[in-house]
Amino acid sequence: MEKYIKIIGDSYYGYFNYLVNEMFYPSWKNYFWWLLGLSVGVWLLEIFFPWRKKQAIFRKDFWLDGFYMFFNYFLFSLIAYNAISNVAVEAFNDFLGIFGIENLVAIHIESWPRWGQFLLLFLLADFIQWNVHRLLHRVPILWEFHKVHHSVEEMGFAAHLRFHWMETIIYKSAQYIPLAMIGFGLEDFFIVHIFTTAIGHLNHANLRITYGPLKYILNNPIMHLWHHVKVLPKDRKYGVNYGITLSLWDYLFRTDYIPHEGRDEPLGFNGMEKFPKTFWQQVTYPFVKRGEDTSIRPDRVSLTKPVIKTKS
Repeated sequence: MEKYIKIIGDSYYGYFNYLVNEMFYPSWKNYFWWLLGLSVGVWLLEIFFPWRKKQAIFRKDFWLDGFYMFFNYFLFSLIAYNAISNVAVEAFNDFLGIFGIENLVAIHIESWPRWGQFLLLFLLADFIQWNVHRLLHRVPILWEFHKVHHSVEEMGFAAHLRFHWMETIIYKSAQYIPLAMIGFGLEDFFIVHIFTTAIGHLNHANLRITYGPLKYILNNPIMHLWHHVKVLPKDRKYGVNYGITLSLWDYLFRTDYIPHEGRDEPLGFNGMEKFPKTFWQQVTYPFVKRGEDTSIRPDRVSLTKPVIKTKS
C-alpha cells in the first residue's frame, strides 16, 4: 500500500510540474501551446471561410466548449487521472507478476523504421477508438456519458473536446493492453497526437471540407456532421460515421452515411431541451439520472427518411 501512496504523491507532484512547464515554458514539444495554436488556427478558418455563414463567431456554448477543452486535456489529469492511471498500471503489472509475467510485450518493433512504428500505432489506436466509439452509442450506460458530446447544437472546433471525463478512462483502458503488447521503440508519439488533434478540430469545425478522394481515408467535417445530426433513419438507430481520425473503418464496415451535405441539419438528440446546460450539471448527469429506459436509441430514429447514398 505504501508503494501506491508514493505513486499517487509522485503523480500529483510530477503532473503539476509538467502542467506549469507546459503553460509557462513554450517549446516545439509543448502540447499546451500546440493545442492553443491549432485551436486559434482552425477558429480563424471558421471566421474567414464559414460553411454556415449565419453562425456567430462566438457560437452557442463557445466558452463552455473552451473550458471542456482545457479541462479534459489538462485539469482532469491534474485532479485525478494521472494518479489513478499510474496506480492502475502498477497494480496491473503486480497482478501479472503473480503469474511470472514481467511485461506484456509480444511484438518487438524497435527495429522497424520510425515511420512504420508511427503508422502501426496510429492505425491500431484509431481502430480501437472506432470500436469504443461504437460501444458508446450502443451500450445504454455508456451512451449516458457520451450524451455530453452530442449535446452540441452548433458545430465548431472546440466541440471536438466537449466530452465527459469518463470517456478518457474508457478509451485509455481499452487501448492500454493492445498497445502495451507491442514493443514500440518510440519514446514520444507527439506527432501522432498532434495530427489526430488537428483532424478532430477540423471534423467539428464550421468548414466545408471533404479532402476529395481522401475522404475515404480521413474523417472530415461533412461526414462527421452526420454523426451529430438529431434524426437518422430507423435502421441506423445507434448512429453512423463513428470514425475518430479515419473514415476508413466506416467505409469498410458499412457504417458510413452521407445522404447529402447536411449543412443546416439540426444537431443533438431528442430531449435536448431537458439536458443540463452547465459544465457541472453535465458531468454529474450520468450519475444522477434516474428512470429513463435507454436500451435503444429512439432519440436518433426517423420513421420516414430512407437510407440514401450519394456522392459528396
